[in-house]
Amino acid sequence: MTAFWVRALLSGLIAALASTIARRQPALGALIVSLPLVSVLSMIWVWRDEGDPVRMAAYVQNTFWYFLPSMPMFLVIPMLLRRGVSFWPSLGIGCLTTMLLYAATAAIMARHGGNL
Repeated sequence: MTAFWVRALLSGLIAALASTIARRQPALGALIVSLPLVSVLSMIWVWRDEGDPVRMAAYVQNTFWYFLPSMPMFLVIPMLLRRGVSFWPSLGIGCLTTMLLYAATAAIMARHGGNL
């Protein structure tokens, strides 16, 4: 259970650091968030826990396929904000778009046995 809290604390610290930096330097905050730091940390933790190369390969590949549906959110939200839509509706629409794309991706992956 201690390992869980260490992992949660480290991941949370990365998010807190990025948001704090973004207040003064939006581009640098965005760079930190865009780095796959949490993904790399989770790969390290899964490898440490499992040590199975086949499982790790599947995990990393599935991470790629589930990352793709989140990308449009980073275009939809700024587009809506620039068109005068307030933050919360823009965020909601961006998240809804992402959820729909995730559902489509999951359906496609299930059809192909999780291997694209």
